[in-house]
Amino acid sequence: MTRIDFYVIPEAEDTGPVLLTCRLCEKAGADRTPVFIHAPEAGLRNDLDSALWTFKPGSFIAHQIAGEDDDADAPVLLGTGEEPPEAHHDILVNLAGEVPAFFSRFERVLEIVHGDAEARARARERFGYYRERGYSLNTHKL
Repeated sequence: MTRIDFYVIPEAEDTGPVLLTCRLCEKAGADRTPVFIHAPEAGLRNDLDSALWTFKPGSFIAHQIAGEDDDADAPVLLGTGEEPPEAHHDILVNLAGEVPAFFSRFERVLEIVHGDAEARARARERFGYYRERGYSLNTHKL
């Protein structure tokens, strides 16, 4: 069964999901674990695309954009609503306000909680959705 982890960014220090997502991808990359990032819109996906190139001086996190690049086998794949290819079933980073329909095919889902009260309320709804269905839930307050 899919394990769900919520990463809660403190509201006072909220710099958005990009930096945390890069850190999580770096950690997964060290283990060679494929990651699919589900962004709610192209603007955030493009911000992540840029950040993954410049996350650390002198290095980058190898990645591709789903549906635009030929290499769907990249360790990190960025999407905005399309289903990920079958090769990506290990880690899903969900940056959207709703639970993606394809979440259960992943071993782990990483939910990033950030933003204003409305965004945090949507995260609580996602938490309830998973809990009602019996998924293993973990919360990491950063």
